[in-house]
Amino acid sequence: MLRIRVLVPGTGARFRCGGLSVALQTARLLAGLRPTEVVTYRERENDHAFFDDLLKREAAPGDSLWVVSWGFDVPGLLRKLRGRPAVYQAHSSGYGFGLPPAVPVVAVSRNTLGYWGDRAPRNPLFLVPNALEPQWLERGARPIGLGAVRSRRPIDVLVQKRKSSPYVLNRLVPALRARGLTVEVQSGWVDDLVGLFNSAGVVLYDSAEYWRGRGVSEGFGLPPLEALACGCVVFSSFNHALADSLTPGVTAHQIGQGSLDNDLLRISAAAVDPESWGPDASSLAVVLENVTEARWLERWRATLSQLDALAERQALGLDPAASLTSPSTRRLRWGQRGDRLRSKVVNRLPGWLRPS
Repeated sequence: MLRIRVLVPGTGARFRCGGLSVALQTARLLAGLRPTEVVTYRERENDHAFFDDLLKREAAPGDSLWVVSWGFDVPGLLRKLRGRPAVYQAHSSGYGFGLPPAVPVVAVSRNTLGYWGDRAPRNPLFLVPNALEPQWLERGARPIGLGAVRSRRPIDVLVQKRKSSPYVLNRLVPALRARGLTVEVQSGWVDDLVGLFNSAGVVLYDSAEYWRGRGVSEGFGLPPLEALACGCVVFSSFNHALADSLTPGVTAHQIGQGSLDNDLLRISAAAVDPESWGPDASSLAVVLENVTEARWLERWRATLSQLDALAERQALGLDPAASLTSPSTRRLRWGQRGDRLRSKVVNRLPGWLRPS
């Protein structure tokens, strides 16, 4: 049984983001299944081992399964880990790199799973969606029980500035305020994000343009789920992994739906009468049950069992020569063009000259 090492660039303020939170949560939860440690690779820290030091000290293949996840750093980290068991925990897609043969992919969304199912169809593929931290489910002020009422809250509409679109910030927010709604645009660090969401009636999340401009995807999309856990009505884009968890008109409503006036009417109505716009209790329960840490642990436990089996069969990429690969897109396209050309030539031959 391999122990686990979760790679992060560092754990300080300069690396603070959703990806770091998920990586640290991954390490915390996996520690309940088998020995696990966080390893940094850019900044040396007193509380964590440093990546290059461990590589120098421990000969390959070693006794650890390395978990790599940090976007553009993935190719370089996997090169350094050649000959050692490693797995790519895939968040956002679209970075453009390929993966070495047989390196397993643990996708955090079906959107990302589909991306790597296309780009690396011979690599071992797994699905373990991210989980909400317990505070959201324990402290979230969502209505409980049949007929529960969503009371109006101090903040009519909450917008998190990061990832939000110019449309929301520059057009929709001023128009909502002109209608007399209390709109808060949150930026910077918040000590109690659960408390902030609990005080909001409607949450707007519009990340499609943010990610499209960067050429990568919304890897999972926790903010709308955090808002739902706090009993908020969610107006969201449905790009990338958001389409995994949000259903238009059921658990969330589309933002930027056709016209500004349409958005104003719908969001204003939801702020005044949230119980008519929020998801029903059964739909919400299904969504939130799927992102509990208990469900996450079930999925990772099953995934680790399969990864152990792959390691025993030497199928974790340690022997590239024995690993299945898929042809490049260019090679596939030229091959298919050649097949079509040969087919056209054969069809023009007299019947007695055609191959049987």
